[in-house]
Amino acid sequence: MLLELFQLSQRSLTRQKGIPRRTLVPFNTFATIANDGNTRIVAATILNRAPILTPTLEPFEEAYYDYQARLARAISTPLPTDAYFKPGSLLERRYALEERQREKAAFGQDFTPTIGLSVEETDKSGGKSLADQLEEEASLEEKPMPRRHRADEENDVKSLDRAGERNLYLLVKKPRKTNAWQFPQGGIEREEALHQAALRELKEECGPNMDVWIVGRQPVGHYGYAYPKDGKIENFDNAKVYFFKGHILAGQCKPDGKEITDFAWLTKQEIQKYVEPHYWEAVKDMLSDS
Repeated sequence: MLLELFQLSQRSLTRQKGIPRRTLVPFNTFATIANDGNTRIVAATILNRAPILTPTLEPFEEAYYDYQARLARAISTPLPTDAYFKPGSLLERRYALEERQREKAAFGQDFTPTIGLSVEETDKSGGKSLADQLEEEASLEEKPMPRRHRADEENDVKSLDRAGERNLYLLVKKPRKTNAWQFPQGGIEREEALHQAALRELKEECGPNMDVWIVGRQPVGHYGYAYPKDGKIENFDNAKVYFFKGHILAGQCKPDGKEITDFAWLTKQEIQKYVEPHYWEAVKDMLSDS
């Protein structure tokens, strides 16, 4: 049995020696033009500024959360003040007054407090009452900023602080009469991947002052179009644009004023007013509605 196995192994080795070695043919995996030789490959970046504010609650949502807050306060066990405060102390009266204000905020000004602690309206020494002291301290607290920024009031579409509840996208303007507004884009170079070309073109057109993260190496969509007769690039008749999603982490767009003459941070609905109808139909499903 062992002899037969040895003979079979020798035969297999003899056969492998007679098999010619495969020749490795080098080939280029990066393409700059399509297979038809007449279509230019272009990479574009849909640069997004994510929302910086939580959405404003709808009236139904506000009513629901108010109801949940009242319900939680109604079924909660009162704090045993005698275990935490000295009876008759200033801290006990302070807690009682703050708790009374919280209950009135939850149940209304006509609500009768459930805590039976005494709250003196005036100080025995003739100074400010505890309620006045709390009101004065509350006026010194830092108040939250308004949800609507000054850029919203001035309609400054170049500001990243506008429309805090919405997704904003960077749109740039080319120095031409038609199809001027679009996402940053450009052709790819030799030995360059699509996502690398998208990031390079973004920096060339919008400046190096943005910290940008390209989400992935796979495009989220594509769009093909034909060049006008008087606007061909490198004798190409057509172009195919591959879009990549990106996020801005810091910085701001600063174009050179030559290749890009203007820019704007816009919501999805605002983009429709800037771009051509055929471009809008191609990119609208790549954008967030919020």
